[in-house]
Amino acid sequence: MSSTDTALQFQCGQAAMIGILSLPAAAATRGVLIVVGGPQYRAGSHRQFTLLARELAAAGTAAMRFDYRGMGDSEGDVRSFDDVEDDLSAAVDAFFNAVPTLQSVVLWGLCDGACAALFYAPGDVRISGLVLLNPWMHTDAGAARTRLRHYYLERLMDRAFWHKLFSGQFDLIAAVRSLGQTLSQTWTKAHVTTPGPLAQVPIPVSSISVPTVSADAAISGELLPERMRQGFRDFQGKILLITSGRDLTAKQFLDAVANSREWRKLIRLPHVTRHNLAEADHTFSRRQWRDQVAAWTVQWAASIKPENLPKN
Repeated sequence: MSSTDTALQFQCGQAAMIGILSLPAAAATRGVLIVVGGPQYRAGSHRQFTLLARELAAAGTAAMRFDYRGMGDSEGDVRSFDDVEDDLSAAVDAFFNAVPTLQSVVLWGLCDGACAALFYAPGDVRISGLVLLNPWMHTDAGAARTRLRHYYLERLMDRAFWHKLFSGQFDLIAAVRSLGQTLSQTWTKAHVTTPGPLAQVPIPVSSISVPTVSADAAISGELLPERMRQGFRDFQGKILLITSGRDLTAKQFLDAVANSREWRKLIRLPHVTRHNLAEADHTFSRRQWRDQVAAWTVQWAASIKPENLPKN
């Protein structure tokens, strides 16, 4: 089935926003709205969002990707992922107006885009599902524990590490200093941060991608994990959770889930589908990883029927 890309301009308050529709040849009843994560625009890392939208449209599902206010080609001031509910509402409105045959929309988000989708979805009955990829459930202490468990301990079993150490290519003093900082952070009070400019571009550390973060911004009034848990608990539609095996953001989320009885119950609910790509990094940067994510999304989106819509 063929598809067509069309530019779309719509308003959010006084700001003009820009989106791109990818439409199937036949009238679509299902739609997927791609929610950008990090300070990024609608194409996505490695053009993932562009390619995903076209895959969905080719399979008969309408797709839309857009720039938040202050990003890409949209007007307005830059805002954080916990302050985009108006942007999402405007984008959902524009999607339904542009595709009158739509019956419901799925929100698809990577990293803090997954958080933004979780925050928004329970309050909009038009949202039938969520696709959450490597959700950004970050606290400083949690990140330090995850780094200690999945980075430092894994390096001890890495032959390349020992080769560098004994050949003099390894900066042992800097490594010890870094380890000390990590241990210190594991005992500090949790502090919620937002992904920094490189959060969507994984930095390889050994074999694990580590998004960088800004230590300045915090969600006021609430800790991020609790707000995410509330969104997951309150949303009544279907959820697809996709994680990467070589990404510390995903590992921190899964560690937090494993240590919480309520989270363990939530992700085992019958409306939750889980997939893990063992070798993938944070942004699914290789073609085979990107294609697998697209295939899972297309198949899962096709399973959402009108009778399965949430009764919010």
